[in-house]
Amino acid sequence: MKEVTAKKRLGQHFLIDLSIAGRIADTVDVCPGIPILEVGPGMGVLTRFLLEKQHPLKVVEIDEESVTYLCNNLPQLQEENIIPDDFLKMHLDRLFSGEQFMLIGNYPYNISSQIFFKMLDNKDRIPLCTGMIQREVAQRLAAPPGSKTYGILSVLVQAWYDVEYLFTVNENVFNPPPKVKSAVISMRRNDVTDLGCDEALFKRVVKTTFNQRRKTLRNSIKPIVPAGHPILANEIFNKRPEQLSVQEFVELTNRVEAALAETKNRE
Repeated sequence: MKEVTAKKRLGQHFLIDLSIAGRIADTVDVCPGIPILEVGPGMGVLTRFLLEKQHPLKVVEIDEESVTYLCNNLPQLQEENIIPDDFLKMHLDRLFSGEQFMLIGNYPYNISSQIFFKMLDNKDRIPLCTGMIQREVAQRLAAPPGSKTYGILSVLVQAWYDVEYLFTVNENVFNPPPKVKSAVISMRRNDVTDLGCDEALFKRVVKTTFNQRRKTLRNSIKPIVPAGHPILANEIFNKRPEQLSVQEFVELTNRVEAALAETKNRE
């Protein structure tokens, strides 16, 4: 059967370097026996190496042509393990009988951030997420506080996962080659079960302040805490959002929550 045609609208760049596919597959070895969900398998270059790991394995693929290719060329995967669906719209609670599973893939660059936000929504079921993404996004995920690339995704992911930038991948190992370099990352669930603050407000504070990242928190927090509120006199509001660690964002969220409660009680 002829190879699958890469579709630009799906952000498809098929990995053709088997050694890199093998190295990506090896990232699952830290979680022996746990089921695997591969996102966007394409023609199954990574899938073949994952099958050798002897974990329960399912793949989700939105591209009909790729689904047909996998059914015809990877009989060992078995057709019932090939899910023809959009990962971003899937109900993950139906997978693997509600058990934990690992997420892996050569992720489509145009939706990689959305994939990781969905991972966060299912963080208690996904102990490990690894794979290939655009290098710029990988750097953002792993960035420490104070870095220019440290942002919303960095804070929200690092609150729940230990992020490791594993290695850089050049353009020429793909067909068609992307215009940017890629990187392989590993995100392993940390021991945090409770952030120590209101999670919804934490997300709101992080997103609101980074939307005006060049401003101090005193200015960028205004959509949540009105100007002139006494809380804004605290020294933490002299900082810009990229200067705050995850723990400092937790502390900031608690301060904001207290200020909002105080304001509400006055009304």
